[in-house]
Amino acid sequence: MKQIISFAMASSIAVSLYSQPPGPGPRDPGPRTGPTQSGKPLAGMTAGELQYFQQGFHAFSETDEVLNGLGPRFNLDSCKGCHSQPAVGGTSPAQNPQIPVAHKLGAINRIPLFIRPDGPAFAVRFKQNPDGSPDGGVHNLFVISGRSDTPVGCNIQQEDFSRFQNLSLRIPTPTFGLGLIESIAEDTLRTNLAANANRRGALGIGGRFNTNGNDGTITRFGWKAQNKSILIFAGEAYNVEVGVTNELFPNERETAKACMSKVSPEDHSDLSTGEYADVQKFAFFMRYLAGPPPAASNPSTDRGRVLFDTTGCTMCHTPALKTDNVYSKSLSQQTANLYSDLAIHRMGVSLADGVSQGSAQPDEWRTAPLWGLGERLFLMHDGRSRDVVDAIRQHDSPGSEARSVVRNFNLLRPDQQQDLVNFLRSL
Repeated sequence: MKQIISFAMASSIAVSLYSQPPGPGPRDPGPRTGPTQSGKPLAGMTAGELQYFQQGFHAFSETDEVLNGLGPRFNLDSCKGCHSQPAVGGTSPAQNPQIPVAHKLGAINRIPLFIRPDGPAFAVRFKQNPDGSPDGGVHNLFVISGRSDTPVGCNIQQEDFSRFQNLSLRIPTPTFGLGLIESIAEDTLRTNLAANANRRGALGIGGRFNTNGNDGTITRFGWKAQNKSILIFAGEAYNVEVGVTNELFPNERETAKACMSKVSPEDHSDLSTGEYADVQKFAFFMRYLAGPPPAASNPSTDRGRVLFDTTGCTMCHTPALKTDNVYSKSLSQQTANLYSDLAIHRMGVSLADGVSQGSAQPDEWRTAPLWGLGERLFLMHDGRSRDVVDAIRQHDSPGSEARSVVRNFNLLRPDQQQDLVNFLRSL
């Protein structure tokens, strides 16, 4: 009975409300199928930029083993594994890659109950330490103990993930168009957030930016906009997701000496050959990934685009922002159709996760960029929904800045709601 109750609790955390809403009303047409146009390099790149993009693609797609840095604690053994829907660089695939890696090469990991074969892939943060103080850090799902490539004497144990109420689950963020996002000037972001102040205020929408604690500049990457740059984002992910120390995060998180690599940091540039470190290559790949293109418009999506604005969705999900003049022509003065203001907003008690990052509080989340939504399988920060209609209504949480916007959506006729949903799935 205890096992059954625990599984039910875990399932409700991971994949609640997957079913279609009952009765008449809008229906999510579901993710687009067929060949994808996402995952391609930016137009207008130089030959050198394209070369580095391709090197980054190969590094991003590689599988790590213990001998080249995996672990000792990790969530997966490659970047591509978690970022593959609908193409390399995307988000969680339909089949969870964390299931097979748990026992790969003889590993003796237990699979936590919230990790399901049909996805999504998760990173897990603990809300509190055992003494009740705030935690918020990533706690890796698996260990290398038992693998055939593990050093002799390395017998560390997995952490305990049975206290479901202490877990904050996150799914992978897609990396398409990150170079464009990085190239938007701070003045552009601040001007955009200040625009339409009267309309935003009438809807109860505030918003502010998460900022770097040293120089006060805007941070914009990650679910809570906690990371400053693509390179920092790459370095942190390589360390906390794959367990590979690198020049940005050089210190091993595990203290068991028998599990330590003889090289520190494990991922580093080779000055004798001029070979870049993997984290640099990851950054090249993500920086030069084009934004995901939308589907061809039709009368329904055209009507939905108008309704997306009139209901107030654009007050947070800004359709497009212009990039600044930067070092690369392919990134300069480009239109990023990201559908985000990159600010953090209060999303209410139902979406609060008990974790603070930077200045972002537990109920504050970065406005998720919606470009590419039409090809995503899992929605919201913890993948709790597969359904766009449900995801919209998840925003209607006590204390959420989006409540008036959701009410405006609910007041639309069913055919208008369907047009808006169709528009979202066209992105």
